[in-house]
Parts: sequence; structure tokens; C-alpha cells
Amino acid sequence: MRYHPLGHSSLQVSEICLGTMTFGQQNTLAEAHEQLDYALAQGINFIDAAEMYPVPAQAETQGATERYIGEWLHHQQRDQLIIATKIAGPGRPWHWIRNGSLSITRDNIRQAVADSLQRLKTDYIDLYQIHWPDRYVPQFGAVSYDPSRERPTVPIAEQLEALAELVQAGLIRYIGLSNETPWGVSEFCHLAEQLGLPKVVSIQNAYNLINRIFEVGLAEVCRREQIGLLAYSPLGFGVLTGKYLGGVKPQGSRLALFESFGQRYLKPNVAEAVAGYVNIAQKYGLTPAQLALAFVRSRWFVASTIIGATSLAQLKENLSCLQVELSAEMLAEIEAVHQRYPNPAP
Repeated sequence: MRYHPLGHSSLQVSEICLGTMTFGQQNTLAEAHEQLDYALAQGINFIDAAEMYPVPAQAETQGATERYIGEWLHHQQRDQLIIATKIAGPGRPWHWIRNGSLSITRDNIRQAVADSLQRLKTDYIDLYQIHWPDRYVPQFGAVSYDPSRERPTVPIAEQLEALAELVQAGLIRYIGLSNETPWGVSEFCHLAEQLGLPKVVSIQNAYNLINRIFEVGLAEVCRREQIGLLAYSPLGFGVLTGKYLGGVKPQGSRLALFESFGQRYLKPNVAEAVAGYVNIAQKYGLTPAQLALAFVRSRWFVASTIIGATSLAQLKENLSCLQVELSAEMLAEIEAVHQRYPNPAP
């Protein structure tokens, strides 16, 4: 396991981060703790959660993921672990979170942090992220910006000021963004410098073989601002394992259980691109998952690759990507498929 600096922060994060959005829905408390124990034993020091988890979001389970982590974290050496979580943003009909008040206001941030700290059974959060922007942006499969969908929004300066207060109070160490755009990252950085406020150190966006949109715009911004990418969905909701080729949805798979979450992976050319990448993996004696994860790990802008699993066996297979280094020849073949089918699932 290698460790990378997270942006310009003092944090050294494992190149693999354990994502936990299945804890409390697809994984029991015992299974979650089994995964956490195994991840720790393999050198993973970085765990990512969110106040809205598990998914799909619902009143009965909201917060279970953080509670599962908290029950485990309470028995660990806290200063050896990097715990990240997120505040949910507006635009969702989730009355069970702060009575539906989801704007990124000072009061909501303070309440969200207090609630997460209680569930996580910790005194501080290492990385606190805005799960998606307070303002309207196209996201989660939508790509075209539509000005008619603009909504009232909390000024970014006010969001930063509220987060800065919690940094100063020692409740959070660093701040990050998620599902952000080049303009959003630039504005957060510009205002932080202008106002003398903490600057974001990370961005958590989707990035994988069939969605390399981060390379267009965001890669430059993040390099110049020293912001690390936490790449989520590196297997494209499991699509890049090849298990859905031929239109099959295996029982218990995410597309079978939560089809509405996977619409971005049902677009034209997705299957053709995936088949191309599967062929490359087979040619070199790799599993499709190993190829897909090794590719994300190989990118210069990725600080950590977030993997999630619904079983220990799946987690072990995903972590086997650590033994894979892609050759120039393999990368060239990957690029050839990308040129034929560029970003079919943005």
C-alpha cells in the first residue's frame, strides 16, 4: 500500500480508500466491521462516509453507515485513521434530515457536523466534504448546464466561513468538495485566498474508464490549486467488471437492486466500451476489476481510489489491484478503446 499527500494538507492517505455507502443497507454491522478490520490489516488508513448513507437514502436507515463506523472506530487507535464524511446538499426531498433543510447554511453545517461526530463516536472529522454543491449544477449523469434550473443558493463565502469556524474549533481538520465543477473549485479557492479562510484540499468526483470527464477542466484546476482527487465509482457501479454484458443483471447486484441509480450506465456505447476493456483485461490475464482499478490508481491526479464492496470476497478482489501495474502497451490499448468510445457514462 502506498500513501499520498491529500492535496496541500498534512494528511497522508492510503492509495485505496474504503467507501462505506453499503453499510446499513447491503451490509450488516458484523459485515461492515469485518470489512473495516480487513481493510485496516491491508494498510488502508482512509475511510469515507456521508450523513445520508447508506444508499438508497431513506428515513429508516439514514445515519446507519456512520453509526456502524463509530461502533468500530471507538475501539481503534483514532490518530492512525483518516475519517471523511459529507454534508448532504439541497435539491432532494429528504424530510428526515434536518426536517428537509438541506441548504449549506452555517446552522445546517454546525448541526450536520455535530450529528456526524455523535454517530462516529469521535471528537473530530479529518476531512469534511460538501456532498454536492448548494447551487444548481448538472450531476449524477446529467451533463448539460441549464440556466433555467438555477435556484437560490447560499454564497460560497458564507459556506467557507461556516466551515472555517469548525476548523478553528477543532471539530474538522480539512475541508473538501464533491461532485463539483471547474468553476466551483476555482471559486472556492479564490474566495478562501481572498478572505483568509481554509482552502479545500480534495474533490470527490466520479472517475473511471467510461467516465473520464475529470480530465477535461478539473484536472488542470486541481493541479494548479494542489487539490487531490478522491475517485469514486472506479468500477462504474460494477459495470466495468463485465458482469452486466449481455443484458444480464445478476441477483443481488446493484443494478438489479437499485436500477434508478444506474441510469448513467445504460447509455449508448457503454456496453461496447466495457467489452473493449474486458478484452484487454483477459488478454493480459487480469480480471476486468483489476484493470479498471489499476487504471484509476495510475492517474497522476488521483490521491486515493474509493472502493466499496458488498462482501469480503469482493473487497479482497478489489484490493488485488495493488499487485497490478499497467504497462505502456496496456495503457495504449486502453486509450484506443477510449478514443472509440469516449466517456459513454459521464
